[in-house]
Amino acid sequence: MPFNYVWLIWSCAFLALWAITFLAFPRQRRQMWWASVGTAPFGLTEPLFVPEYWNPPSLFELAQTTGFDIESLVFTFAIGGIGAAAYNALMHRRLVRMTARERHHLRHRWHRGALATPFVAFALLFLLPWNPIYAAIGALTLGAVAAVLCRPDLARNTVVGGLLFLAIYSLFLLGLKWSAPGYVEQVWNLAALSGLVIYGLPVEELLFGLSFGMAWTGVYEHITWQRSVAPASRGSAMPRRKGT
Repeated sequence: MPFNYVWLIWSCAFLALWAITFLAFPRQRRQMWWASVGTAPFGLTEPLFVPEYWNPPSLFELAQTTGFDIESLVFTFAIGGIGAAAYNALMHRRLVRMTARERHHLRHRWHRGALATPFVAFALLFLLPWNPIYAAIGALTLGAVAAVLCRPDLARNTVVGGLLFLAIYSLFLLGLKWSAPGYVEQVWNLAALSGLVIYGLPVEELLFGLSFGMAWTGVYEHITWQRSVAPASRGSAMPRRKGT
C-alpha cells in the first residue's frame, strides 16, 4: 500500500465505523452528530503536531507544505462521534434531561470552568519543553477529571468509556501496523517520544486514545445537561399486587 494514501484510508476507516454506529444506534444519532461537528475543527490543530509528533504523507502533500490536511478533519469528525457515543451505544443506555434541582446543585457552579479546563490546560502545557502530544494527553485527562468533579454521575461513563475507546483505537492502530508495515516507524517521530512501545505501537498514541475517550465520553451530556441511564426493565413499571 503506498504510504501516500495510508492516512486517508485510516481516517476513512474511522468514518466508516462512525457511519455503522450512526445507522445501528438511532438513539445515539443526535449525540454523535453534534459531538462530531464540535470535534471536527480540532483537526485544524494539526500544524501543532507536524512534524514534532508525526509527519504523515497526505493528499496533495498538504501536511508537508502547510501543516494542515483533509484527513485530520475526517479523523477528528469521526472519533468525536465515536468517542461521545460508544459507551451509551454499547451499554444500551439512553439520555434524559437533568431536573432543575439537579442543575442547581452547588457543584454545578463549576460547570463552565470544567468544560473550559482541557482548553486552558492545553494552552499552558503546550508551553512546556516537551512534545505537544503530552500536552494533549495531559489536557484531555485534566478535562475528564474536571468533568467528573463537576458531574460525579459521569464517573462510570468516563472510566468505562475511556477503556472502550482505547480498545477501539488500539484495534485500528494494530490494523494500521499490519496493513502498512513500516508506516509507524517512518511517520511517527519516535526519536522525540519516550521510546516505549506496546506491540510496536507508541505508548503515547495509546495514551491519547485513552485520554480522548475519557474526556469525550461524557462531553455531550455535560454540555447539554443530560445524563445517561439504563433502560427501564419491562417488569419494573408493572404494579405489584398486594400480598406479594
